[in-house]
Amino acid sequence: MKIFYGVASALAILVADMGAAQERGPVTNLPLPRFVSMKASEGNVRRGPSLTHRIDWVFKRRDLPLEITAEHGHWRRVRDRDGAGGWVHYSLLSGTRTVIVEAAMADLHARPDVAAMTVARLEAGVVARIDACAPDWCRIQTGGYRGWTRKEHLWGVRPDEILD
Repeated sequence: MKIFYGVASALAILVADMGAAQERGPVTNLPLPRFVSMKASEGNVRRGPSLTHRIDWVFKRRDLPLEITAEHGHWRRVRDRDGAGGWVHYSLLSGTRTVIVEAAMADLHARPDVAAMTVARLEAGVVARIDACAPDWCRIQTGGYRGWTRKEHLWGVRPDEILD
């Protein structure tokens, strides 16, 4: 049981409790897990966090959304939408947020409304940059098109995440 001794004490305890709910990276102090994207068009994925570890495979898609799950020095453990992952040097990653379409076909609307005009139809596997996300919709841009699509059709953004 917590006993509060004034507003300042209560606020300090509340802030401490909120911080404990979200894990933070030991290197960057940023939330874990979190989404980033591939900055490079090619990046080695290693078994461990150093150049001496074996390369398991190579990511070959610039702007691919990835989820950082751990940090160690200059290395980040990442996974892609299929759950495949490993350790990547931080210089290969960007904080720019992208998503990948998971639905067989996702409509891109002029407004966040299923009745709004369809601007484009995106196939599964299309990578797009995120402009903003509301509770159920994200405004994205790809291939010269910009519009809103249902968040549930995308990988690279959390269901409860709001982005301005």
